[in-house]
Amino acid sequence: MVAKRILCSDRLRRIPRQFSWLDHRLVRDHYFCGISHSSLALYLFLVTVSDADGLSYYSDASIEEHLNLTAQKTAAARAELCAAELIAYRVPLYQVLSLEKSALRKKAVVTGKTGSLHGRSDLASLGDILREAVGGAR
Repeated sequence: MVAKRILCSDRLRRIPRQFSWLDHRLVRDHYFCGISHSSLALYLFLVTVSDADGLSYYSDASIEEHLNLTAQKTAAARAELCAAELIAYRVPLYQVLSLEKSALRKKAVVTGKTGSLHGRSDLASLGDILREAVGGAR
């Protein structure tokens, strides 16, 4: 095991008293699997600029300027993030969504149907499988 040590103590990262930080479940639960770089950039941007409720009014033109994306790339990234259930969008408002598993995502993971999930090969947790087996009861 590698011993951890601070490399630059004068630049020690502290989580700010704000809401914009990334949830480790994005990696652990494979939300980022199969997502394009443009979509990842858009997601990071939206998480950074959104308010405590995940809402952002940044225009597409502003996003395109900040991320150096074309209108087509922005539209494709937005569609990909919506399909992955990471954001919701209704002109002019973006909302970064919680990472709670939706019923659709749970069912796809449990049954192995991953077509709508961008080819993910998630494994269902034992709890998800048991809940599905007893009809969703907790």
